[in-house]
Amino acid sequence: MKTKVAIIGAGPSGLLLGQLLQRQGIDNVILEAKTPEYVLSRIRAGVLEQGTTDLLREAGAGERMDREGHVHEGFSLSFNGRRERIDLKELTGGKTVMVYGQTEVTRDLMAAREAAGGLTVYEAENVQPLDFHGDSPRVRYTRDGETHELECEYIAGCDGFHGVTRKSVPKEAITCFERVYPFGWLGILSRTPPVAPELIYANHERGFALCSMRSDMLSRYYVQCSLAERVEDWSDERFWEELKSRLPEDVVANLVTGPSIEKSIAPLRSFVAEPMKFGRMFLVGDAAHIVPPTGAKGLNLAASDVYTLYHLLRKRYQENREALLDRYSELCLRRIWKAERFSWWMTSILHKLDDDAFGRRIQMADLEYFTGSHAGRTTIAENYVGLPYERIE
Repeated sequence: MKTKVAIIGAGPSGLLLGQLLQRQGIDNVILEAKTPEYVLSRIRAGVLEQGTTDLLREAGAGERMDREGHVHEGFSLSFNGRRERIDLKELTGGKTVMVYGQTEVTRDLMAAREAAGGLTVYEAENVQPLDFHGDSPRVRYTRDGETHELECEYIAGCDGFHGVTRKSVPKEAITCFERVYPFGWLGILSRTPPVAPELIYANHERGFALCSMRSDMLSRYYVQCSLAERVEDWSDERFWEELKSRLPEDVVANLVTGPSIEKSIAPLRSFVAEPMKFGRMFLVGDAAHIVPPTGAKGLNLAASDVYTLYHLLRKRYQENREALLDRYSELCLRRIWKAERFSWWMTSILHKLDDDAFGRRIQMADLEYFTGSHAGRTTIAENYVGLPYERIE
């Protein structure tokens, strides 16, 4: 089998890239190790930057998002028993974010790809990108006990942090930067109305908390916890009581509790791999970088990688400007490191880092300054809605 672009991974970034290329007449095949049902079972973030929503519309996968998603014009920071609202729309000249679950994004992209006639090979095992430093890369994989090879011109590694593409690069050719945080997020999903119409990020002496949502009757809540904790040790009752202890009284008064339908603990880390291009293979999304979820940047950073690679490949095939592909890492990494900084900063000022009284006072000073200054609020808002994509030329 032959194609122009082999895409490894059928998560949101792989599906989005494939759909955008497909609509430009650039043939591509997606290889995915899991089943479609497994891919859709992943519970992930749901705050989309405006650039991400624009890309989904361009890909022909934004109709249900626009119908069912929730546009948010702001969010709140809670500390010292009070809330400070960050007015995203006012502070950024009209930009907003969309709350729409990543599972739903994936479902819409799957449907759009099927309607466009794109080929996705699910349950492709033992995937191996080969010869990507030469002119004739290929991807070998096994399906139903038979070995297959996909000949291609370029490989896009959209297979996540634990995927095979980054592992296929010689260790001496890649530099990894990482910070692992000594705490995690215990999160639950419940069929209850959200406590507030916008997200609330809370700094409390007991630890961080987040009130989020997926829809009018599906809420997502988190509390900071030790990595030594086990999900089994957290009953629903214990979770709700801990969440209440970290929120202002007016918020607690509106909190509707109920049985959890999903509960998990997620570790937090910052990670960047440089470069992101190796011959004719490109790392995209979590294959190249991870951010703590505090800044709502994970899926959005993957979308910005897709934006860059899509436009570079479009210029390669429609204008024969192959040399532009050499700028992929440079263009992506400039935006990635700014998002890493913002996610690190949000994590640093909102979580209980240790029992250091000095550090706690610095957090409060930071929050007081940034929320009390128009320039500070604007800085937060500009980063939260997403910095502009890098110009291709």
